[in-house]
Amino acid sequence: MTAQATLRMDRMYRYQRHIYDLSRKFYLLGRDRLIRGLEPGRGARIGEIGCGTGRNLVAIARRYPDSSIYGIDDSNEMLKTARATIARAGLTGRIRIERCLAEELDTAATFGLAAPFDAVLFSYTLSMIPDWRRAVERAAQVLKPAGLLAVVDFSEQQGLPGWFRKGLRRWLDLFEVTPRAELPRYLRALALNEHGSLTIEPLYRDYACLMLYRRPAAL
Repeated sequence: MTAQATLRMDRMYRYQRHIYDLSRKFYLLGRDRLIRGLEPGRGARIGEIGCGTGRNLVAIARRYPDSSIYGIDDSNEMLKTARATIARAGLTGRIRIERCLAEELDTAATFGLAAPFDAVLFSYTLSMIPDWRRAVERAAQVLKPAGLLAVVDFSEQQGLPGWFRKGLRRWLDLFEVTPRAELPRYLRALALNEHGSLTIEPLYRDYACLMLYRRPAAL
């Protein structure tokens, strides 16, 4: 399953990775807002699931210079671009990336860390992960108590015209992207089960949604 998923992603991004950041900045909205919302403490460990080209990793490292940054992606092709992006920014010593499925992330096995993450983020990746529920569950498991799970992704676009919603869905289908309408409910259930706190903020007339889940200090 892992090899098949990697092959599928590599086929999709073998050429797209060269223009990904230039093209996606026009419709992957709210990514920088997500990063500003992390607000980690000094010495925090921050992980991104589905780091792609490394764009967010570099932005996080620059905004939070006292943090250690980690990223995973299932596409070898995307990781090639991520390594180049990180090297150009001069951040190779602060950012570590590995090929790994979201559902298989383990701080010790993947990165050799002795402690869990202080924050984990998904930036427009859950809409591309087939088993997105397992990915969210795994992300929560690699978070420390009081850790933050931060998500931004496509929403239902209820505040936008019907023609726009239909056009966007057709466009997203080309890239095997499926907005997860159940995601807010799933996070609410997680917060209720763990007694954590959750904020959900629709962005740009419900084009996207920003979700911040804080685990309780005692589990």
